[in-house]
Amino acid sequence: MPSAPLIFDSMNPNIPTLSPVIAGCMRLGIWGANYNTQQYLEFIEGCLDIGVTTFDHADIYGDYTTEADFGKALKEKPALREQLQLITKCSIQRVCPQRPAYQVKAYDSSAEHIIESVNNSLRDLNTEYIDVLLLHRPDYLMHPEEVATAFTQLHGQGKVQWLGVSNFSTSQFDLLNTYVPLVTNQIQVSLFHRNAFDDGTLDQCMTHGIPPMAWSPLHGGSWREDAELMHRLQPVLADVCSEYGITETQALLAFVNTHPAGILAITGTTKVNRVKEAVDASNITFTRQQWYALWQAATGHKIP
Repeated sequence: MPSAPLIFDSMNPNIPTLSPVIAGCMRLGIWGANYNTQQYLEFIEGCLDIGVTTFDHADIYGDYTTEADFGKALKEKPALREQLQLITKCSIQRVCPQRPAYQVKAYDSSAEHIIESVNNSLRDLNTEYIDVLLLHRPDYLMHPEEVATAFTQLHGQGKVQWLGVSNFSTSQFDLLNTYVPLVTNQIQVSLFHRNAFDDGTLDQCMTHGIPPMAWSPLHGGSWREDAELMHRLQPVLADVCSEYGITETQALLAFVNTHPAGILAITGTTKVNRVKEAVDASNITFTRQQWYALWQAATGHKIP
């Protein structure tokens, strides 16, 4: 089976081994493709065939149904479980028919909620352990000792191997990391969402030697709807695409991949060929001239 190179597996023994491209699962279920079990299997096996072994979930995806749909596929072929890594997220209380007790959207990082969420995910995903559990959003009422207590219990029971966060600020990360070691911060970062380059988030990940994960690295394709942005960006994209023989999508992913933090891009596609496109882009590193030309075109301002 061909495989993409794995990173962060030997640099730090306290960091999980993940594939350099992560298959996002948010749109596989009723929030998107609404795949049946056979289609889930085809997607999972197709990703494994191209070296994408890490799959990103959250308990809320598909209004709390997508994990169970994915789990049905793993039940069909249990041997697949040891070939992949499962990431899932908890802490959002989403108002939907599947959770009638929730009257308002809220965040809950209490030990009770984390433990209950993990047990639900284990059942739904048809697995005995989660490779990486992420707190999905910062909880303003978070008590770090409670999170540490929950993770210590779950880790001791073999239910969760690693803990990380998603969408945390640097101070929120530091607070929790003081009580329990974190292995990633999953953030929105792309050529069009550049806050992490300036607010210390990527610097923090490099300081701790952990790989950040990028959700929406293509900005959902919405950048094409901005005529002024397209006018500035298209010539620069055309140049790098021509030089490397790549697509615009791959160029945007390569922009993210070039950063020395080793950002792991999460795909949002339901098509294996598009995941393969991202895998091919993971081996491309732009020169500084190319990278900053893209930055300048996206911002519309000269580099100060």
